[in-house]
Amino acid sequence: MQQRPYGSAGETLSIVGMGAIVVMNATVAEAAERVGWAVDQGVTYFDVAPTYGNAQEMLGPALEPYREKVFLACKSEKRDAAGVSEALENSLRALRTDRFDLYQLHALSTMDDVEQVFGPGGAMEAFVRAREAGKVRHLGFSAHSQEAAVAAMERFPFDSVLFPVNYAAWNISDFGPAIMAEAERRGVARLALKAMAHGKWPERGPRRWPKPWYEPLDAARPVELALRWTLSRSVTAALPPGEWDLFRMAVGLAQDYRPVSPDETAELMAYAPDEPTIFP
Repeated sequence: MQQRPYGSAGETLSIVGMGAIVVMNATVAEAAERVGWAVDQGVTYFDVAPTYGNAQEMLGPALEPYREKVFLACKSEKRDAAGVSEALENSLRALRTDRFDLYQLHALSTMDDVEQVFGPGGAMEAFVRAREAGKVRHLGFSAHSQEAAVAAMERFPFDSVLFPVNYAAWNISDFGPAIMAEAERRGVARLALKAMAHGKWPERGPRRWPKPWYEPLDAARPVELALRWTLSRSVTAALPPGEWDLFRMAVGLAQDYRPVSPDETAELMAYAPDEPTIFP
């Protein structure tokens, strides 16, 4: 699988990463098989968070044999320093590792979030201490808000930002360009969420995929075009939905990645939902 630079120190990540929701609620054997398969396919980027059910507990043992070969990212949704410090130690134990390659503020969504994490006793105090202690190597954040993401980058030299880079949200709702531009200007690595998102789930009827909070694309051609569209932006890597079948599809498509053409972008836009904005 193609690798792309993360930062300026010569480090690279696979262009498709594994979100650990893929192993949430799996058996021990299933988790080991899925992680082993991903590594065999060239996946080097793994992402997890304590809020993903039992994903940490399932990923830790499965990833342990490959730990020195991969880039492991974790997150904390805590906004205060004490909460982050406790969460970090819990995550390190669950993931069976002595450090994270990337530790991220999870889901900055409002300016109140930004004010809290950068305020006295806020999460960033613990983040910086953890890096100084060698428990994390890089610092970043994830965001579903352009305002919060840009504000966070203005306040701290983060190594990366994880945010939605989705064809419909970008082209119809103008969600994403402001984050991308600010990150590029500051030399912050870009990691992509929601490449394969379609839109909101219908209010009625069964959901084909139980894990995503949004309705994902799941037919081969639109998935291919949507993933290639995201990877054609200036991102290091993309995280597919947490469903095993959709993750496998994305990994397979990424093996033959090529930039999307203008004609293909026009074809892709025909799949866009009537209400593409699923991000605040």
